Amino acid sequence: MNNIEEISERLTAPEVGEEEISLEICLRPQELRDFVGQAPIKQNLDIAIQAAKKRKDPLEHILLYGNPGLGKTTLAHIISKEMNGNIKVTSGPALEKIGDLAAILSNLQEGEILFIDEIHRLNKTIEEILYPAMEDYSLDIVIGSGPAAKIIRMPLARFTLIGATTKMSLLSGPLRDRFGHTFHLNFYEIEDIATILRRNAKLLNVELGTEATDLIATRARRTPRIANRLLKRVRDFAEVKNEGKINEDVAKESLKMLSIDAHGLDEVDRRLLQTLIEKFNGGPTGLNTLAASIAEEMETIENIYEPFLLQLGLIERTPRGRKATPAAYAHLGYDAPKTGTLF
Repeated sequence: MNNIEEISERLTAPEVGEEEISLEICLRPQELRDFVGQAPIKQNLDIAIQAAKKRKDPLEHILLYGNPGLGKTTLAHIISKEMNGNIKVTSGPALEKIGDLAAILSNLQEGEILFIDEIHRLNKTIEEILYPAMEDYSLDIVIGSGPAAKIIRMPLARFTLIGATTKMSLLSGPLRDRFGHTFHLNFYEIEDIATILRRNAKLLNVELGTEATDLIATRARRTPRIANRLLKRVRDFAEVKNEGKINEDVAKESLKMLSIDAHGLDEVDRRLLQTLIEKFNGGPTGLNTLAASIAEEMETIENIYEPFLLQLGLIERTPRGRKATPAAYAHLGYDAPKTGTLF
C-alpha cells in the first residue's frame, strides 16, 4: 500500500477522500453568516464583498492558505454565492498546458470566480499567463514562432481569482503579490468545532447529545473535515448499537474502537511519537532518519502528521531535528527523562 492510500484511509487525515466529496457538499454552509469560526477572516471578507457590490466591481483576487480541511474550498463557494457569481473550479496539477488555463480564462464571464486549489503546484510557465490576467484582465497569446512570432493581447471579462494553498512558502513572490487579500485559516477552537457538529448533526438527522458533542469535538484535531468524518463514523456505530442515538457512552465506545485517543491522535501519530521516544531517546533526530524508521516519506510527516502534533506541543522542531516534549512522554505513559537528557 502506498503512502497516498494510507493517508486517505486515516480517519484523522485532513485530506478529503473521494467518498466524502458528496457529504462535504451536503454539509457545506452556503452563506458567510453560517460559516462557523475564522471570525477575523469573515469580518474582512464581509466588508470587501459589500464594498465590491456597492461599486459593482469584482472582488480583488483572494489567496487562502492553511492546513487541509479548514474550509478554503467552502469559503470560495460562499464568496461566489455572496457575489451572485458562478464559480469555476480547478487545481494547480490539473492545469498541465497553457491552453488549459487560456481556455478557462477566455470563457469566464463578468464577475465570475475562478478557484484554483493547490495553486502552489502551478507550472511556472502557466503561472506567468496569470500575471496579465490578474492585473489587466487580458490574455497574451503568442502566434507563430521565432523572429516572426507575434503577441496578441486578448481582453478578458473582469473576474476574481481565488487561490488556495497549504504551502505558502512554495508560492512565488510575483504571484503572491498580485493577490489583493491574503487570509490565513487557523485551526478551530473546540467551541467552534462543537457548533459545527451540532449544525451538521441536524442536517444528517442525527440525535447528538451534549456530552457526546463535546467529546467528539475534543478529538477532531480542531479541523471541521475531521469532525464531520468522526460524526459520520460515530453515527454508524450508534445506528447499530443504540438505535441511532449518540450519547456520551456511545461516542466513547466508538472512538475507542476507532483508536482515536483523548487528544485526537490515531495509531500513526502514536507510532511516530513512540519511535521518537523508544528508538531515539526522544530526539533530536533528523527528519529523514525518523521517516525511514516508520516507513513514511519526509514530506508526509512534515505536512500531514506534524502540524497537529506541534499544535498540541507533543513534538518540537529544532535545528538538529525532531524531538519529543515532556507532554508527549506523559501522554504515552512514559517516564520523562531527567532534565538535560531530553533537552
